[in-house]
Amino acid sequence: MLHIIVAITGATGAPLAVKVIQQLKELNVNVHLVVSKWGKVTINHECDISYQQLCDMVDVVYSNHDQGATISSGSFKTDGMIIVPCSMKTLAAIRCGFADNLISRAADVILKERRKLVIVPRETPLSTIHLDNLHYLSQLGVTIVPPNPAFYHQPKTIDDILTHISVRILDQFNLTHPAAKIWQGLNATDNK
Repeated sequence: MLHIIVAITGATGAPLAVKVIQQLKELNVNVHLVVSKWGKVTINHECDISYQQLCDMVDVVYSNHDQGATISSGSFKTDGMIIVPCSMKTLAAIRCGFADNLISRAADVILKERRKLVIVPRETPLSTIHLDNLHYLSQLGVTIVPPNPAFYHQPKTIDDILTHISVRILDQFNLTHPAAKIWQGLNATDNK
C-alpha cells in the first residue's frame, strides 16, 4: 500500500485538495494529512465539508506545529508528498530549506530522500520570484502541476474540472483513477 503525504496550505484551491484525497482513498492509498492554519480557514470557507470531516477521510492527521511527527524524519518511509494548494510562502520556504513547520520540514525530508514531491502552486499572476522558485525546485526534481483546467474533455461542472486536475496529479505517482479520461486524439471531423 502506498503512503502519500498530502499538505494543504492557505492558498485558494482547497476543493482540489479534497478531490485529491477522495481519489487517493478510492485507490486505497494511505493518506497522511497536514494542514496549515490558513489551510484550515480556506477549507472551511471554500469547501462543502469541514476540516474535521476531511480529517475523518484520511489515515493519519498531523499538526503543522509537530516537528517531531513521523513524517519529519527520512527514516519514516513514504512514497512522496503532494502540496495542494501550495502557497507562495510555502514554496519559498521549501526552496530555501526553511523548515519552520511540518509542511516545509516534510517537503525538505522528501527532497533529501529523493522521493516524489508534487507541488500544485496557486497564485496568479506569478511574479518573477515565484517563477524563479518554481524553476529552481523543478531543477531539483520537484514536479510542478499548475491547476490549469483542460477543456478537451468538455467539462460541464466545477467538479469535472477538479476531477481532471486531480487525475493529472495522481498520474505523477503512476496512479490511474477510474475517472481518468485518456486523450484519444481528435476525430477527423473535428479537424474540418
